[in-house]
Amino acid sequence: MGDMTNSDFYSKNQRNESSHGGEFGCTMEELRSLMELRGTEAVVKIKETYGDTEAICRRLKTSPTEGLPGTAPDLEKRKQIFGQNFIPPKKPKTFLQLVWEALQDVTLIILEIAAIISLGLSFYHPPGESNEGCATAQGGAEDEGEAEAGWIEGAAILLSVICVVLVTAFNDWSKEKQFRGLQSRIEQEQKFTVVRASQVVQIPVAEIVVGDIAQIKYGDLLPADGLFIQGNDLKIDESSLTGESDQVRKSVDKDPMLLSGTHVMEGSGRMVVTAVGVNSQTGIIFTLLGAGGEEEEKKDKKAKQQDGAAAMEMQPLKSAEGGDADDKKKANMHKKEKSVLQGKLTKLAVQIGKAGLVMSAITVIILVLYFTVDTFVVNKKPWLPECTPVYVQYFVKFFIIGVTVLVVAVPEGLPLAVTISLAYSVKKMMKDNNLVRHLDACETMGNATAICSDKTGTLTTNRMTVVQAYVGDVHYKEIPDPSSINAKTMELLVNAIAINSAYTTKILPPEKEGALPRQVGNKTECGLLGFVLDLKQDYEPVRNQMPEEKLYKVYTFNSVRKSMSTVVKMPDESFRMYSKGASEIVLKKCCKILNGAGEPRVFRPRDRDEMVKKVIEPMACDGLRTICVAYRDFPSSPEPDWDSENDILNDLTCICVVGIEDPVRPEVPEAIRKCQRAGITVRMVTGDNINTARAIAIKCGIIHPGEDFLCLEGKEFNRRIRNEKGEIEQERIDKIWPKLRVLARSSPTDKHTLVKGIIDSTHTEQRQVVAVTGDGTNDGPALKKADVGFAMGIAGTDVAKEASDIILTDDNFSSIVKAVMWGRNVYDSISKFLQFQLTVNVVAVIVAFTGACITQDSPLKAVQMLWVNLIMDTFASLALATEPPTETLLLRKPYGRNKPLISRTMMKNILGHAVYQLTLIFTLLFVGEKMFQIDSGRNAPLHSPPSEHYTIIFNTFVMMQLFNEINARKIHGERNVFDGIFRNPIFCTIVLGTFAIQIVIVQFGGKPFSCSPLQLDQWMWCIFIGLGELVWGQVIATIPTSRLKFLKEAGRLTQKEEIPEEELNEDVEEIDHAERELRRGQILWFRGLNRIQTQIEVVNTFKSGASFQGALRRQSSVTSQSQDVANLSSPSRVSLPNALSSPTSLPPAAAGHPRREGVP
Repeated sequence: MGDMTNSDFYSKNQRNESSHGGEFGCTMEELRSLMELRGTEAVVKIKETYGDTEAICRRLKTSPTEGLPGTAPDLEKRKQIFGQNFIPPKKPKTFLQLVWEALQDVTLIILEIAAIISLGLSFYHPPGESNEGCATAQGGAEDEGEAEAGWIEGAAILLSVICVVLVTAFNDWSKEKQFRGLQSRIEQEQKFTVVRASQVVQIPVAEIVVGDIAQIKYGDLLPADGLFIQGNDLKIDESSLTGESDQVRKSVDKDPMLLSGTHVMEGSGRMVVTAVGVNSQTGIIFTLLGAGGEEEEKKDKKAKQQDGAAAMEMQPLKSAEGGDADDKKKANMHKKEKSVLQGKLTKLAVQIGKAGLVMSAITVIILVLYFTVDTFVVNKKPWLPECTPVYVQYFVKFFIIGVTVLVVAVPEGLPLAVTISLAYSVKKMMKDNNLVRHLDACETMGNATAICSDKTGTLTTNRMTVVQAYVGDVHYKEIPDPSSINAKTMELLVNAIAINSAYTTKILPPEKEGALPRQVGNKTECGLLGFVLDLKQDYEPVRNQMPEEKLYKVYTFNSVRKSMSTVVKMPDESFRMYSKGASEIVLKKCCKILNGAGEPRVFRPRDRDEMVKKVIEPMACDGLRTICVAYRDFPSSPEPDWDSENDILNDLTCICVVGIEDPVRPEVPEAIRKCQRAGITVRMVTGDNINTARAIAIKCGIIHPGEDFLCLEGKEFNRRIRNEKGEIEQERIDKIWPKLRVLARSSPTDKHTLVKGIIDSTHTEQRQVVAVTGDGTNDGPALKKADVGFAMGIAGTDVAKEASDIILTDDNFSSIVKAVMWGRNVYDSISKFLQFQLTVNVVAVIVAFTGACITQDSPLKAVQMLWVNLIMDTFASLALATEPPTETLLLRKPYGRNKPLISRTMMKNILGHAVYQLTLIFTLLFVGEKMFQIDSGRNAPLHSPPSEHYTIIFNTFVMMQLFNEINARKIHGERNVFDGIFRNPIFCTIVLGTFAIQIVIVQFGGKPFSCSPLQLDQWMWCIFIGLGELVWGQVIATIPTSRLKFLKEAGRLTQKEEIPEEELNEDVEEIDHAERELRRGQILWFRGLNRIQTQIEVVNTFKSGASFQGALRRQSSVTSQSQDVANLSSPSRVSLPNALSSPTSLPPAAAGHPRREGVP
């Protein structure tokens, strides 16, 4: 059906719009089925059905050169008919679902059961109630009204459970909401270049409609499906959809299908969009996943939606290369699940929980035994049937006391504190230009020991300007006067620069008066175009005369070629190729050079060496990037074979060499100095030449003249780390990386090798935690391998952002330093919280335990305990987790992976304060009634009214916690605990708020809170005792920690635990099952070996009579070593002798006859 009939058909069927793709010559279904074809099939189908891609453009009412008209009604219509470019996100969990999840908490369930039993029993009035013969403890004044109030305790427990659940659910909910906000912000920031009404504009990805003409270039992640119309040298990585790791070459006549979610690896071009959103290939997969995605969601709360980019997150098709990248979600679930901090916390929480469980069990047992022995043995009461309910009520009361001990012991505030702390930091980090994509990246940053940074744009401003040039045999130290350059040379130079650069690169007039002109596109090319403008020439006319469509062939820039060339057809049918690139690479291919008169003269290798010495090295030593511009003419016949690149890119004629300066950002040297002070090594990894790199590194302060360090080129680095077979060896990397500061002329693989080498290294006692910055598509693997990957928000490609953990929205190195500060702050906040929480825990548990054992009744009632729990957990975590970071955080070394969460100083503080609080509470408990001349609250009967005595104890306890919260603000033994307290309004609000609520509870809480109102003088005493905490804090600070050798640290991650969780999971993606079995065998084998070694060691020690401790000490070093060997990431590298030659190698005799040594 020809085009003519087509339009006729439509003019008749105007009314029949909705059923048939509206006014467009193809329906959504047709386009959708077209996009499912690949390669030649697709080409045939287009030919048969439509004619060619031009015809499809006509049917979609768009022009390949001018794009859509871009009028609102037209865009609306297209959205209605073909859909929007938006994949609807999965529904977030409702608040009720989150409440249900929070209710799954074990301690809460135990509490609920206890409360329900207590409620049930309070409503059940057994006939034996009045029976005097029941239990002794029943005596004592009991009002009718008081007996009625038995239900209050159960109800109050239920109420507090509801509080805890709602707080937790609300936290989760706001976290999820925040995360979605973040996500949508990332989405809105993702823009794409399209042509509308002949103007090149950037629009948000969601605005793209079918029929748009999109400009695609190196590093893009395609946001929609489309057909390739025109372009050059376009190569696409389709691994995310097809699983083929080879790059696919696209051309109009062989394979024009461009699919959403795939990455442009090389070249540039234009495409007409044919399917968007749910109808694009990625969208179809998403829709399929939507059905099967519910399971996935349970595992992963962070349902991340990102218009085009999210496609990578959930690709079901794994592939050799792609699988590693786009199976982000699954990989994340293993590798990123447990950060160091979470590992330590989980371990600590489990330890505390176990202790609490034991304590509560003992409490219950003691109470029950005491009661039964006292009632039935000492007082020889018979067990009467009618007394049973009374006894059961006692047992329930004991059970509730036991549960309360458990509830206080278990720090359920820990996960809360971590979440709040991370969420708060993430929110604040947005202001510091860090957009955090994975919550725990922020905390890992605090442990960073090494940063591998790019140079261009991160350490420098990425505003390139030509400052020196070598033209016509003269080296100009500043921009030459246009009249001093020969006219022929000038014309060649202007053409070479204007034509041989991406036409999307432009220099626009400044936005404000007096500002610098705006550079758009590739910055190096902007620098060269700026050079043309500085020579009082203009590049626009040249480009208009030779539009992009007329370019005959383009060899685009990539990291292998390190040059770009464009071939044009001259008016006389001959060809001319313009080339530009890194000077040392392009000059090698030059055999002529233009002299002062603009005539080519011979350029021999020895001339080249002289030029390198006299021109290029001096430029590089000034920190300039050197670029060589050259050209070559070809005859019209025979036409050269454009595919044999090596023959084409040769015999060039050099036009000029320019030195481009990219100044160091003014704030970078200071930021790097801070990093070095904080114990973080900064390394520069760049593609520039080594002299330029070294000069910039000195300006930044990465290296200081006279220090012992290495600056290597990629080639040399590779030579040093590979063995004869060309395999990379960890031992060789270990020799290099500690001193390496600059890696120049490096490829993305070198960057990945370096990062992996540093992370896998066992050279230092702490595993290195490495952060990496990257902006290019090819930086993906390194960003993924690093502990924290930073992508550039401005210069970064979509692929790099996808692989990163944090996006730097201002591309600035000093923002990384902010991230380090926040990361350390998270760690410290949690330590502060722990120090406070554990003090309360220790005290409350001991008070409840001893009180129950001595007086059969816990001085702190269940409801009071829950209130204390609420202050401690929820409020304290809010107050202490939101402390803002200070510069002092950057004065200490990183903590490392096996530094315990609770240091000796903290342990000293916890135990010190616990001693103070316990002394006072027990004093009050046993002699309080005499001090205050009030009735004793001890041995009160079951439903007796609350006593002033116990209220004072409760009140004092809370006051001490409040003042201790101020002490907890410092964890390194600082004296001034009030330092910077007003910078944290949340903290002040919470302390004052808690105080106010406490007054209300004590004065008006009555029966539910077991409180009776206190007089003013009693209040004063409570507050005075609380204030004593601050004084006592100073006393504790005076005791030197070094004296207290007996204090244990807690919450450390030993290496043994780290292996299974982190290392093995990390490699699961890299190795298959057989290999994994092999690995497991290997580890077991080392463990076995290790045991034998230890046993032999012990036997020998006893024989030689050496100290037993020495053996044990050495044993731990063996353990760590065998662990290190097991850490090596692939079986091929593990050599046994290595494992044997640990500090405790077997003595020869033992090695020969282990049996004879008496080893079992």
